[in-house]
Amino acid sequence: MHSAAPFDALLLLSFGGPEGPDDVIPFLRNVTRGRGVPPERLAEAGAHYRLFGGVSPINGQNRELIAAIEKDFADAGVGLPVYWGNRNWQPYLGDTLRRMADDGVRRAAVLVTSAYASYSGCGQYHENLLAARAETGAEAPVLDKLRHYYNHPGFVEPLVDHTVAAFDDLPAGVRADARLVMTTHSIPVATAETAGPEGGAYVAQHRETARLVAEGVARALGREHAWDLVYQSRSGPPHLPWLEPDVNDHLARLKADGVPAAVLVPIGFVSDHMEVVYDLDVQAAETAATLGLPVARAATTGADPRFAAAVRDLVLERAAALRGESPDRRVLGALGPSHDVCPLGCCPDPRGRGAGLRGAALEAVPPLSS
Repeated sequence: MHSAAPFDALLLLSFGGPEGPDDVIPFLRNVTRGRGVPPERLAEAGAHYRLFGGVSPINGQNRELIAAIEKDFADAGVGLPVYWGNRNWQPYLGDTLRRMADDGVRRAAVLVTSAYASYSGCGQYHENLLAARAETGAEAPVLDKLRHYYNHPGFVEPLVDHTVAAFDDLPAGVRADARLVMTTHSIPVATAETAGPEGGAYVAQHRETARLVAEGVARALGREHAWDLVYQSRSGPPHLPWLEPDVNDHLARLKADGVPAAVLVPIGFVSDHMEVVYDLDVQAAETAATLGLPVARAATTGADPRFAAAVRDLVLERAAALRGESPDRRVLGALGPSHDVCPLGCCPDPRGRGAGLRGAALEAVPPLSS
C-alpha cells in the first residue's frame, strides 16, 4: 500500500470541449467570455469543430485518462477516488467541487491537463479553483495543485515512442533526414516573458521537453534528427506579438531549405483536442501537401499507462512532502522538478485581474496550496 494521506481524492482539471453540434457555440462563448469576441468570429471557430461532428476529442481522452489512472491506483494500492471538472464545459469544475464536498472529500490533489508554466496553463487554473471553492463555501475541500510534469519520464517517454512510430508514416526514402517539428500553443510574448517565478519558463520548459524527446528518438533510431520548437493556434489580435514561428510558416521555410520531410510532435498538449486535430491534422497537413513536403504527426501522450503511473508519482510525492517527508521526485534532464507551491506573482494574469480574484477567494475559504 502507498499512502496518499492527507489526500482523500484526486481531481482531474481540464479545459473541456463540446460533445455535439449544439454544444459548440455555447462552449466557445464560455471560452471567450469577457473578451469581446464578435459572433462572426465564434461562428468561424465553430466551423472547425463541425468538421469533426461538433465533438472535441479532449473529453473522450480525459475519460480514457481517468480510467487509466483508476486502474493504476487500484493496481498500486492507492485508494483515492478520481473526480473530473472542466473550465469551460461539462462537467463544470464548480459542480464537481460541490459533489466532492457532498461526498465528504476534505483534501484533494489536483492534476491539471497542462504540463507547463503559463498564465492560461497554470495561473488561470488557480483562479478557477479559488473561485469554485469560494462558490462552494466552507465545506469546500482544500486543493493542492500538483507540480508541472513536462520533464517527468511518464510524460516524455510516450512522446518519444509516438514520435518514433510516426516515422513509419513517412516515405522510406526521406525518413533519415526528416526534421522534428515540436509544436505547442502560441501565447502572447508578454505572457511568455512572465511565465514561472522568474519569467521565461514557458519557452524554457518546452525547449527542455523538445530536447528530451529528440534525444530519446536518437537513442531509439540510432541516428540524430535536427529539431525546432514552433508554435500554433494563435488566437489573439494581430497587433499584439505572439510567440513565433508559426508551424505553417516553418514548414514553408523547411521546404525552401531543402528539408525532405518533417514529423510534427505536439509536445505542448497532453491529449488530442481541437488545436491538434484541426490546426495540425487539417491546416498544417494542407500546408505541407501544397508545399509537396511529406509530414507525419506523432500522437500526444494521452492515456498512456506510463502517464497514469506518473500521475500516481506526483500524488504520492506531494502527499509525502505534506507529511514532512522527503519524496523522490522523478524528472529527466537538467531543469529539475518544478516547485510545489507557486510563488506570489508567478504566471500573472496579463490583464491584471488575478490578484483581486485570488484575494477574494482566499478570504472565503481555507487556503489553497500550490
